[in-house]
Amino acid sequence: MSAWLRDETPLSPAQSDTDEWRTDRPDIFRSLRDRDEGRHHTAHVTSAGADWLASAAAYPRSTLALWEARPAAPAVLPCGTVFDVVNVDTIFGRRMLDRLWEEGPGTGPVAVYRGRMLLFAAPGTAQRLPSLLEWEEWGDTVPPPLCHGTGDAVTIPPLTPLEPTGPRWVVAPDTRHPWLPGPEVMLWACVRAVRAASAADVRISIFPPADQDAKVYDVSRRR
Repeated sequence: MSAWLRDETPLSPAQSDTDEWRTDRPDIFRSLRDRDEGRHHTAHVTSAGADWLASAAAYPRSTLALWEARPAAPAVLPCGTVFDVVNVDTIFGRRMLDRLWEEGPGTGPVAVYRGRMLLFAAPGTAQRLPSLLEWEEWGDTVPPPLCHGTGDAVTIPPLTPLEPTGPRWVVAPDTRHPWLPGPEVMLWACVRAVRAASAADVRISIFPPADQDAKVYDVSRRR
């Protein structure tokens, strides 16, 4: 694969049909809503992003009410309808992010939780990505990802993390309909990350590596 492949996966009904519960929901997350007004913070969830995350739950309004009461607590959300999640080692995940943002279409929401990186992807990605990796020439060299789809659930960081070094959002949800990469884009990122690591192994440098946690991704570039 010489170029990234843009995924055209349509929005799921859960993503597009959420007005019924949103119109009469409580006025929550005032601080999140304030961030929506002319200021963009890549690592902070906006009120629209919170709506999108809650739409994955069986009872979105109850989920939002719980977050209002405990905004600094992690939450568990089901996968397979609104999003899938590709769960990788943080070092390899950082390489994937670098490739996606420097050479590709960007990413959907991305989080770090307990030493793992969670890349949110289009529904169906969890089922297809492992098969695509088996067929790919470089697939054997990719650290096996954990793919969470239908029937699975993931723990996400708090909407307002208290500790900058703990569970946190790297690219936080900022819209009710975020673009999510599909399995082909994730495959492309995995392969490019492996190739980049292989090339780095043969380089010799007298300079220490840059602080990888200092990366800031321009979310306005997302397809």
